[in-house]
Order: sequence, then C-alpha cells, then structure tokens
Amino acid sequence: MAWGAVPLDAEEGGRLSAGMELADLSCRALEIRSRYAALESAHGGRPWSRAELAQGFAGDVGALMKLVMAKDGRRSGPPDLDARLAHELADCLWSVLVLADACGVDLERAFVRTMDELDTKLAASAKTGP
Repeated sequence: MAWGAVPLDAEEGGRLSAGMELADLSCRALEIRSRYAALESAHGGRPWSRAELAQGFAGDVGALMKLVMAKDGRRSGPPDLDARLAHELADCLWSVLVLADACGVDLERAFVRTMDELDTKLAASAKTGP
C-alpha cells in the first residue's frame, strides 16, 4: 500500500484517516507523548529525557528486529506476527516523531533534504559505476 493508504476501521478505535500527512501523525504522536509525560511525572517525578526516549526507541528497534527475523523465517514468531510487526513499526515511527520534536528537528524538511541528497548520490553513482 502507498503512504497514507492504510485503512483504519472504526472498530479498531483509530482516530486517523487514510490521507494523513506527516504533520498530522506528528501531532497525534505528541498528544500521546504529552499523556505519557504526565504519567511519568506522576509516577517517577519527571518526564523522560531525550536520552531516555532514545533508549526506549532502541528497545523498540530490537523488538522490531526480532519480528523481521521471524517474518524472514530466521526465528520463530508469534501467531499474530503481521499484527505485531505492524504495531512495532508504528511504535518506532512514534519514537522517531517524538524524538524529532524533542530535538527540534523539522523531520519533514530533513527527510526531503536527505532523500534529495541520496538521489543525487545515486545519480552520480549511476554515471560513474559502483
């Protein structure tokens, strides 16, 4: 499916529509982050730092790696592998969106700039060979 084309059924409780933009996803991620920060303050004294958010992201990436390995048949996986994989990918996206905000990075602009740089490198590589 193309970016933004994932259907969300009402019974799933999804508040997102299929045509969401990155800014909309980021706003939703930050709403959830704000709720976590309030919970962290209530239970631990303060919201997570950028470093702690990054540590959580590293944990999510580790969980994602295990699921991808299961998808590739390299290890056993849960019976609901595809659902768990989708969930973990969404967790990782949430972390990236939240970390970008916490670090003051305009992720949309950075993504476009990075893809342009990669495109330029690939074009140059195609002309000169590997």
